[in-house]
Amino acid sequence: MATVYIPAPMRKLTGGETQVVVSGATLREVIDALEAAHPGLKARLVEGEKLRGGLAVFIDDQSPLGGLRAKVGPDSEVYFAPAVAGG
Repeated sequence: MATVYIPAPMRKLTGGETQVVVSGATLREVIDALEAAHPGLKARLVEGEKLRGGLAVFIDDQSPLGGLRAKVGPDSEVYFAPAVAGG
């Protein structure tokens, strides 16, 4: 099962947990599993059929190109973070 690291602003939805272990073969399935375990998280992560603007996701230290269809391995680490822009 994948380990998802929860950003500080969302930890109140996980009872303060900094990481949550959930199942899912795609990012969408992982987010759905997060929502089932901790209602309210999905609304903070997804808008319509894509990740919320201003949010970056990393799966095993890589920024996936597939959006919610991105593959998640059984031992993957998933990180959500505010996107950083500028120059």
